[in-house]
Amino acid sequence: MPVMETTADADRSLRALLEGFWFDDSPQLEATAQHLAAADPAVDARGEATRVLLEGVRQAWERGWQPADVVHVVRRETSPREARLAIALVAEEARLTSAITRAPGEWVDQLHALGALPDGPPGGVHAWHRIENRSPADAWRGVLLLAGQLRVLFPMPQLLPPPSQWSVRPSAPRSTHGRGPASQGDQRILRRVRALLAKAESTEFPEEADALTAKAQELMSTHALDAAVLEAGDLAAPREGVRSRRLHVDEPYLEAKMTLLARVGEANGVRTVWYRAIGIATVVGMPVDLETTELLFTSLLVQAGRAMNAAGAADGAHARSAAFRRSFLRSFGWRIGERLVAARSHATAEAAEAASVDLLPILRSRQQAVDDVYDELFPSATGRRSRAFDAAGWAAGQRAADSADLSRRRGPLTR
Repeated sequence: MPVMETTADADRSLRALLEGFWFDDSPQLEATAQHLAAADPAVDARGEATRVLLEGVRQAWERGWQPADVVHVVRRETSPREARLAIALVAEEARLTSAITRAPGEWVDQLHALGALPDGPPGGVHAWHRIENRSPADAWRGVLLLAGQLRVLFPMPQLLPPPSQWSVRPSAPRSTHGRGPASQGDQRILRRVRALLAKAESTEFPEEADALTAKAQELMSTHALDAAVLEAGDLAAPREGVRSRRLHVDEPYLEAKMTLLARVGEANGVRTVWYRAIGIATVVGMPVDLETTELLFTSLLVQAGRAMNAAGAADGAHARSAAFRRSFLRSFGWRIGERLVAARSHATAEAAEAASVDLLPILRSRQQAVDDVYDELFPSATGRRSRAFDAAGWAAGQRAADSADLSRRRGPLTR
């Protein structure tokens, strides 16, 4: 007489399957998904797959990952479907840990941005399957891929405390590795800057976009330099102000885009390290410098993309090649960095002269604090040489960078 498999046996079998390593090209992936679909066509009716995946999410938090990091990598390595499952699990884990009331502000911001707010009923794989309305085999295939992806997430520096370290109700974030609170004045300026850049990115007219970007850059510079003058007499504990955050960069031309980010960050006193394989960069600096770097990087990508498209339309097939575009972006980034460094020196000198204050000791002290935190987070970070480039693309990128509108008072934020 055959032995009937108990519910506990079935759950153990499922757990063993989910704890394997699954990839798109695995010859066993489809067969396993079909087997699971036959055994559980409702897709995780008992919730064991959800429990296993939630354990994987929690382990990712303990290894230094944050909600936006996990979803970015899942989307990059699998598909939007698995990314939606990852978001559903992040939301369920946030519900179970009361993240809205306990997590650091930046963690909650990421939940908002992902649409992973735990404001509904309990969720998980079964609920995701009902919403996706895919076949059981297709759903189980996604579950296997996500389980495998969670298992290969390597440790990263802990920039924010994981749920295991959250208090019952957190105070304003003060960690040197978080985003940190911004003053009401900062928030007001940043809202205006974001609105200007959003308009610049949505307009179809390059001249209007350039004007909006120039206004945003000038607004950031003026605000930052005014703040630097006000704080000119405060040399106490600059290290306490250093923050870190991660930025996610997508293909194509990832390395060239990272060059642009690093150059914009360098001009603003921000250090950058990036993980080539997953398209994630960590930037370390003072809070408003980080905001400036992120906003300016995004805006300049739009400008560079527009200039690349114009070059492709004017110069033919070669200007539309991958080598040309990669070199264009890399050259654009290097030239923009040179212009921003010059703008920083000029704007700092103007602000110091107007207020009769020597800003250089403050800037040096803050840069040293940033460097110290960066070295602690990434003691083994090394540079890498760029690959061969297209000379025509490099020259075109420099021309585009020279024509990018940076306005006269466009020094980086120094707070």
